[in-house]
Amino acid sequence: MKSYSRSQLTDSGLLSVTSTRVAQDRETTADLLADLGEIDARKLYVPQGYDSMCAYCEHELLMSEDTALRRITVARTAREFPVIFPAVADGQLNITAVLLLAPHLTPDNGNELLAAAAGKAKSQIRLLLAERFPRPDVPTLLQAIAAPVAHSELTASCAGDPVIQLAPERVGSHVEPNPATSTEPLSSRAKLAPLSPGRFALQATIDQETHDALQYAQALLGHSVRSGDVATVLKRAMQTLVQALEKQKFAKSARSRPQRGAAKGRHVPAAVRKAVWERDGGKCTFVSDKGKRCDSRKRLEWDHIVPVAHGGEATVAGIRLLCHAHNQHAADRVLGTKFMEGKRQQGRERTAKARAEAEKRAQASEQERAQAAAEAASQEELIPWLRALGCKLEIARNAAKRCQGMVGAPIEKRMIVACQGLGPRGTRRSVPAS
Repeated sequence: MKSYSRSQLTDSGLLSVTSTRVAQDRETTADLLADLGEIDARKLYVPQGYDSMCAYCEHELLMSEDTALRRITVARTAREFPVIFPAVADGQLNITAVLLLAPHLTPDNGNELLAAAAGKAKSQIRLLLAERFPRPDVPTLLQAIAAPVAHSELTASCAGDPVIQLAPERVGSHVEPNPATSTEPLSSRAKLAPLSPGRFALQATIDQETHDALQYAQALLGHSVRSGDVATVLKRAMQTLVQALEKQKFAKSARSRPQRGAAKGRHVPAAVRKAVWERDGGKCTFVSDKGKRCDSRKRLEWDHIVPVAHGGEATVAGIRLLCHAHNQHAADRVLGTKFMEGKRQQGRERTAKARAEAEKRAQASEQERAQAAAEAASQEELIPWLRALGCKLEIARNAAKRCQGMVGAPIEKRMIVACQGLGPRGTRRSVPAS
């Protein structure tokens, strides 16, 4: 067994060995980033049985989620700005520095900004970014902070406030912060932490509509749920939601119409979807050459084992569940990477065209709404003046409508047009426009 004792080293020897290993670690980090970037670009994690680069780093390379996300981000940034690799190897930049710089790097400023940050500490890079990309000042606040309060006292002081307990047991007290003292936005991501075998603590912030729905569900359940226990209400709500989503997405229902013959084209009948969903366990069925099955339950798609273009049919034996990444991988293997890339490019072009058309329609609609609002405001501005001339409200409104299309015109001209036709007994009188 390798010994990790360093007692045999002299002081100078220990310092020398450490310095050498740090230099080797920097070089190794740069090489690892290059490796991860290339694996990511080639999507080599897909044939290994993973649906994402992050999952591959976590489960195959045994990185933590945080380490995986940080290194993948740096690797992708370094592929875009290759000068990062030697800078990391030389110790001029590190993972944290690149993460700070990444959101600000562009093709125009990338190399110059990276050179300016080389050799600087984290605090110095923050100052550099503040100089290059200044943000508005935060308001000056002076807020007294209360002394720590014991849990029993805090519980007693909050006894009169409605509290929603989302965990099976106590997960700690929460004091609503003063919004004026908050310097960073609160995370909207719910927290889910294991407490004991089969028990989890869930903490989340909900809006008013969800709060009201939860209380209404407690009221509807009545005495069937003891004391309106939120954990039980949430469990029953999730079970109902899962059943509804399965029925909607996977045609999973108690009764299904029998299939009459094989379906043609890409349509997958409900009975086939139900059977395949149950057979495959509701997760991707891809298995790597080493026997690793993808365990993804996200972005599942119905895949024809034999492509439709080659005569594949939508039968239980001919359909399988694959995640999006492995469905694309299977298509590349069967139909060819070049062919599929052409299809994907066509899809991207169609999506971009549809998005552009949608944005154009939205802009046109917004312009119409703005024009209508301006017209209404322009006409509404005349009503008090018309009322001052003795017009009744309804007559004033009708008179103001005569100014349609005159947004931006002087109020004098609009009043002249509005007053036309207000003569005795409704006779129309011509008034000079000048």
